[in-house]
Amino acid sequence: MKLSVIPVVAASLMLSWGLAAPSEARDYISIVGSSTVYPFSTTVAEQFGKTTRFKTPKVESTGSGGGLKLFCAGIGVNHPDIANSSRRIKKSEFDMCRENGVKGVVEVKIGYDGIVIANAKKAELMSLTRKDIFLAMAKNVPDPKGGEKLVSNPYNTWKDVNPSLPAIRIEVLGPPPTSGTRDAFVELAMEGGCKDFEWLKAMKNSDKNKYKQTCHTVREDGAYIEAGENDNLIVQKLEANPDALGIFGFSFLDQNSDKVQGSLVDGQEPSFEAIADGLYPVSRPLYFYVKKAHVGTIPGINEYLAEFTSKKAWGEEGYLSDKGLIPMPEEERNKISSDVKNLTVLAL
Repeated sequence: MKLSVIPVVAASLMLSWGLAAPSEARDYISIVGSSTVYPFSTTVAEQFGKTTRFKTPKVESTGSGGGLKLFCAGIGVNHPDIANSSRRIKKSEFDMCRENGVKGVVEVKIGYDGIVIANAKKAELMSLTRKDIFLAMAKNVPDPKGGEKLVSNPYNTWKDVNPSLPAIRIEVLGPPPTSGTRDAFVELAMEGGCKDFEWLKAMKNSDKNKYKQTCHTVREDGAYIEAGENDNLIVQKLEANPDALGIFGFSFLDQNSDKVQGSLVDGQEPSFEAIADGLYPVSRPLYFYVKKAHVGTIPGINEYLAEFTSKKAWGEEGYLSDKGLIPMPEEERNKISSDVKNLTVLAL
């Protein structure tokens, strides 16, 4: 009698997960999200597939925002198990998860990355300040004639922005609004430069919405070109156009150092060491998010987490550092590894 209950329970679980029959159950891990985290995630997935009895996880590059939207849409085999993100989950996304029944979310910080503003190796190496980046990229900027007034961005060349820069047209290839790299770029680089103007910095206290709109809104007159979520495509376009610059994660610079070079930002080169030491000003943590409800139902999630958070993967001499991931200090890795083992859920 007890044995006959098992298929009934299994069938009811399948139905509650939106499945018509057991044959439709998914036997692999589904991962979506950030194009920056994608190479690290695929490397772990391939290693996991080779060294365990589980199938290699399916990893898709959808952008951080797009991945979290898919992740938070619901529980069940029709929804991803893991979302990669090159920024921390937003409160609005976390709330969307909860509204759709995704109530147990485990946050896994994996390391650090720098955002580079790169150009072709055959072009002149650029040395930019965050103020230069803000003035070149923002939709509205302080009036060059002076005073506390914003005007539509009048700058056409880098020399217009800063006389020490070359007289080439401002043309920057970068990610779309759904990208965590775009979010981090506007927050770290553009807002960082925006704060150089004391009256704009003061606006943060007097009119927070206007401050954010001013510091974070990218110009739409053709100087900034959305190049999708494919960072490899940006590298190819930079090779074809030496006057253009491109925005992407340090790992892509590291993997394509024979083709592109990273501009100095505030005098700092985007190097592994400078990012690890916190000297390079445009750097950020990377994450992925896991549905606790899927652990134990979709095979291999616990084991995938163990592989990703192992010293051989994300440690200082781990195989992910060879791919450009900047490892966290050992103490921080140990704390996160413990939280992952216990499937400690995020509270925002």
